[in-house]
Amino acid sequence: MAEPQAPDRINDFVIKLANVNGTGSASANSLLMKAIFRMGVPVAGKNYFPSNIQGLPTWYEIRVSRDGYVARAGHVDLMVAMNAETYAQDLQEVSPGGYLIYDSTWPRSHQLQREDITILGIPLSKICNESFDGVRARILMKNVVYVGAVAALLDLDLEVISGLLEQSFARKPKLVEANQQAIRMGFDYAMEHFQCPLPFRVEAMDKTADMVMIDGNTAAGLGCVYAGATVGAWYPITPSTSLMDAYKSFCARLRVDAETGERSYCVIQAEDELAAIGMVLGANWNGARAFTPTSGPGISLMSEFLGLGYFAEIPAVLFDVQRVGPSTGMPTRTQQCDILSCAYASHGDTRHVLLFPANPEECFYLAVEAFDLAERLQTPVLVLSDLDIGMNDWMCPMLQWDDEYRPDRGKVLDAETLENMDKFWRYDDVDGDGICWRTLPGEHPRGSYFTRGSGHNAEGRYTEDSEEYQALVDRLLRKFDTAAGLVPAAIETPARSATELGLISFGSCDGAIREALDLLEAEGIHLHYLRLRAFPFGSEVRSFLERHEQIFVVEQNRDAQMRQLLISEGGARPEKLQPVLHYDGMPIGAEDVIEGIRRLLAQGEAA
Repeated sequence: MAEPQAPDRINDFVIKLANVNGTGSASANSLLMKAIFRMGVPVAGKNYFPSNIQGLPTWYEIRVSRDGYVARAGHVDLMVAMNAETYAQDLQEVSPGGYLIYDSTWPRSHQLQREDITILGIPLSKICNESFDGVRARILMKNVVYVGAVAALLDLDLEVISGLLEQSFARKPKLVEANQQAIRMGFDYAMEHFQCPLPFRVEAMDKTADMVMIDGNTAAGLGCVYAGATVGAWYPITPSTSLMDAYKSFCARLRVDAETGERSYCVIQAEDELAAIGMVLGANWNGARAFTPTSGPGISLMSEFLGLGYFAEIPAVLFDVQRVGPSTGMPTRTQQCDILSCAYASHGDTRHVLLFPANPEECFYLAVEAFDLAERLQTPVLVLSDLDIGMNDWMCPMLQWDDEYRPDRGKVLDAETLENMDKFWRYDDVDGDGICWRTLPGEHPRGSYFTRGSGHNAEGRYTEDSEEYQALVDRLLRKFDTAAGLVPAAIETPARSATELGLISFGSCDGAIREALDLLEAEGIHLHYLRLRAFPFGSEVRSFLERHEQIFVVEQNRDAQMRQLLISEGGARPEKLQPVLHYDGMPIGAEDVIEGIRRLLAQGEAA
């Protein structure tokens, strides 16, 4: 057994729980995380799960950080090893001086040998077999018993846990009683047999006031409701399905007439991704706000319809919750590997507007902005989240809403205006910004036109005339230039000391980068940081590229896709942009960023 650590680890450690998928561990692990959060301590939860339904290993990682860091820490202080098949792996993952809990009902000491960690055996199965009836109940309660034991070891407030149980099972008092019993049995066993608390433990803080725990898909689904979306069409695909589940759930609460029971929304599960995006384009063309959530394989299938939306200028919103590719890839692992496929989706000269939320909070707000941009620009807008943001538990500020908000429908002619017009040409750029005035079906006979994906002129008539075609695609490029001034601007965080070094990134890399910048600063390495929030790039991005001689581009894919986009669309010199890449499917951590920057700086010094 390892020597106890010095008691200096308050609210700064990582718990990892190794379970078998399908055993009901998710609710127990969530209970543990929420209890820490309710004690006012910043926390983040990441779920690493298999792509099958039941039986394979799954892990849940809870990072407790008094400083509010949210990225994967890259180490484990306390492992709860509940899966016999992964004991060896879980044992090796514990940091020196750390602790491992296992079910000692069946001795496994020969499998759990490490001199530099402390191993704590708790007869979880025996405790449950003696106290609960039924196989399923015993399996479920075993998870709750280890939560009680961890509560004792980490000095968690049992009243907080009790309150969470009462809240979760308010309509099932018998379940509250059984779970309370299981918590107490685990807690009492740990207090009797181990030295509690451990050298690292939880101490109440006040850093979670006005904060919520939420995942990105739930936040995005809520954002769609508040944006006024009334149609959602999708084909189920990991990791985006829960976004539509959330939208449907919120609509069932917020979009049903209390008196008549009439629903003011439509959710359609299509037969495939092609049908889903086709339905979305049709609904938007008819004047509704419609969207579809998908992932990389869906983007591939939707590309031709996205080209139609771009060329015929039909608004649409698409959420790409990115996962590991190519092909089927690893559906339950995260990457940022769809940047180029989304930016140029479809054949021919197409360019699409992309938004890059960094966390669930931005998933909510950028969902609303995506619908406004889609209608203002009359084009598909793609919101690029990823599995880490979409399906993991993040601590975010309480979402705020302005009741004065009204959807920005863009350039839409009403019946009165049409009545007084001599002529209406659908694709006539009267304002010079590349965005033409449009009409909605049924508004006025004078506003009718033929929507087509083939060559067309300013009047909307079919054409194969070379000059008319070139004028059309040049106008679409002009509209894309207009979009650069409408999309959310990149956010620059200046270094605290003068430096010529810069760092550019986007999306879920943000948490790891902010932590890395703090750690690098302590080493005397300072960097200006620019977080991209949209494509096309605004003038602030070009300015940042011009002002720095060496810029690290941090992203989660193999081929440095954002770096390529900055070179081709931002005008950056390739030798300026140094790629820092992470693409093993696990969320990026601060150490991944630090190691990449150190390596590139060392190479520069050697040269």
